[in-house]
Amino acid sequence: MPPPRRPQGPTQDEIKQRLSNWQPRTGLGKLVKQGEVTTMSAALKTGLPLREAEIVDVLLPGMEDEVIDVNMVQRMTDSGRRVRFRIVSVVGNKDGYVGLGMAKGKEVGPSIRTAIDNAKLNIIQVRRGCGSWRCGCGTSHSVPVQVTGKAASVEITLKPAPRGTGLAVSDVAKQVLKLAGVQDVWGLSSGQTKTTINNAQAAYDALLQTSAIKMTQGQKERLHIIEGSVVGQ
Repeated sequence: MPPPRRPQGPTQDEIKQRLSNWQPRTGLGKLVKQGEVTTMSAALKTGLPLREAEIVDVLLPGMEDEVIDVNMVQRMTDSGRRVRFRIVSVVGNKDGYVGLGMAKGKEVGPSIRTAIDNAKLNIIQVRRGCGSWRCGCGTSHSVPVQVTGKAASVEITLKPAPRGTGLAVSDVAKQVLKLAGVQDVWGLSSGQTKTTINNAQAAYDALLQTSAIKMTQGQKERLHIIEGSVVGQ
């Protein structure tokens, strides 16, 4: 008998229904609703806080989500045993945007939806390129330079890899990189890597570092760097 299917996030119909009833409460949300901000890249560059998941639903339609971890947390109280669920989720469009979120709750389904919304609020733009000296294919399939991400005791280093290498990282980091649109990479990790949430956060932090590194226009052209989606920047 196959294992029971893990609950997933909202369907496309549910997202459309939510957007039809959406009344923005933040400055960025109002700009998106009015059509003054039309891309995710432009939204991030405004410097305004991203506090409504609907903004991501509008600017990045068709986002995919993945539940990385469902963990049951038990605690004894005066009234008895208290059970809650901790959910870790990742979202991405497989083309330069990825987000990581966590939520806790009494029920799995609502907690998953909250974790997915939190992941959308943590969306980042990922730089991709062809940084391996062994490759030179001219496509943006890997990370442009070596980057390192940290979360608690876990440290993950991502290195540019030739085309066709695949994702040579842990299963948790692979889920984050896949939804970010990274196709080939070499990875090295250390620390308590069995801790799922720290492993995912370290991979997410490493991808965040790709955009934090300052580069000249010449370096971007040489490494074939793209930021965010190829279409719909």
